[in-house]
Amino acid sequence: MRKFDTKVQHLKYKVLREVARQAWNDTLLENVLEIPKMIVSGKVPTMRCCVYKERAILGERVKMAMGGNKDNPNVIEVIDIACDECPAAGYEVTESCRGCLAHRCEDVCKRGAISFDQNHVAHIDKSKCVECGQCAKVCPFSAIVNRKRPCQNACKVKAISINDDNAAAINNDKCTSCGACVYQCPFGAITDKSYILDAISLLKQKEQGVKVYAIVAPSISSQFTYAKLGQVIKGLKELGFHAVVEAALGADMVALAESKELVEKGFLTSSCCPAFVSYIKSDFPELAEHISHNFSPMAAISKYIKETTENAKTVFIGPCTAKKAEVQSDKVKPYVDAVLTFEELQALFDSRDFDITTLEEDVLDNASYFGRIFARCGGLADAVTQAIKEQGIEDFELKAVSCDGIEECRMALLRKSKNALDANFIEGMACIGGCIGGAGCLTHGEKNKAEVDKYGREAMEKSILDAVSVLK
Repeated sequence: MRKFDTKVQHLKYKVLREVARQAWNDTLLENVLEIPKMIVSGKVPTMRCCVYKERAILGERVKMAMGGNKDNPNVIEVIDIACDECPAAGYEVTESCRGCLAHRCEDVCKRGAISFDQNHVAHIDKSKCVECGQCAKVCPFSAIVNRKRPCQNACKVKAISINDDNAAAINNDKCTSCGACVYQCPFGAITDKSYILDAISLLKQKEQGVKVYAIVAPSISSQFTYAKLGQVIKGLKELGFHAVVEAALGADMVALAESKELVEKGFLTSSCCPAFVSYIKSDFPELAEHISHNFSPMAAISKYIKETTENAKTVFIGPCTAKKAEVQSDKVKPYVDAVLTFEELQALFDSRDFDITTLEEDVLDNASYFGRIFARCGGLADAVTQAIKEQGIEDFELKAVSCDGIEECRMALLRKSKNALDANFIEGMACIGGCIGGAGCLTHGEKNKAEVDKYGREAMEKSILDAVSVLK
């Protein structure tokens, strides 16, 4: 029974599971130093030079599972001691260099970074190279390549550099907390902070009358493939959640509000993806005034719960690491108490030794088809189109552009900033595929889109207005 895409995810999960297990038993503080030993179990690891280094790295992973560096506001951090196996990044001359006479690479380099040995083979002086890439472009043998690290390739906003210790470094001013680097790092040296202890602390307050609501993202329909969705919902209640509510119901609320705002203002960029919103603010500040003023679905439904239920606490559970950053904002913090990823939910289940496949099925039915398809790229635009129709708004032509991944977002925003894009609504999804491609997913793949659409079609409420009518 495979629960994760990669062994890196599995290792991360084992740390989270053990931290959670100790927290449930109120033994975390006394056993925190023993957790790395528990995980390694005396076996010499194959990834590192020795078991002692592996345990040291696991010690850092335990810290991240307990909330990470409190002085670093970013929810994404680098475990420096684990970031030492990737080759130095940058342009390199490969064995394909034939020692030609043309020396085009030398001629095009304005920094004098290229020299030749006695065999006319080119060499690059890293102290002079500015990585412009011109030498690689003119080499007739394609002998010069740019060896970027996986994390740098994954980060499309160029927030990752390599520091003097040859470890990755994150520019917090540029980072959108999307977690792409987390998923792509082959050594798990970049990871997201976990707030699993906050969730456990909330669940332990059940006996004091606290009602903890699990707000689940619609992309849950494509996760936990080894069990039925109803069993996952039952498992959440077994963990101690008072109720399980769909974030998709918040999406229905947002679709109605955002459609009205769009018609009123004439142009909007979506506010549902926090990584997209962060990217606009950092790279296209001139367009920031056009970001929708509506809450994200997570915040919208959490706000409703807090305002209508006494002693309510909310925990969002989804695929998104950027949501962990969103709840730190002054606007959202009062309404969402903690954020967990699907990876962390799996760890929670197993920390209590729950086999959810043995549970009876419970029901999750709070939203419309249109709220549920927010989980995949294009779903928000479809929902806004439907909301305009259902509200009888006439004389408004929606011209939506749905951006699948941050690179498509960049192109759409760039064109709009130059008045070269004929669109009045930009739906931005930082992750490829939308939320179903989030870094906190258990699994990633094309099948996830089909599962979300199938889940949407199973909704009892066939219209957005029908779905939100229960809130009145």
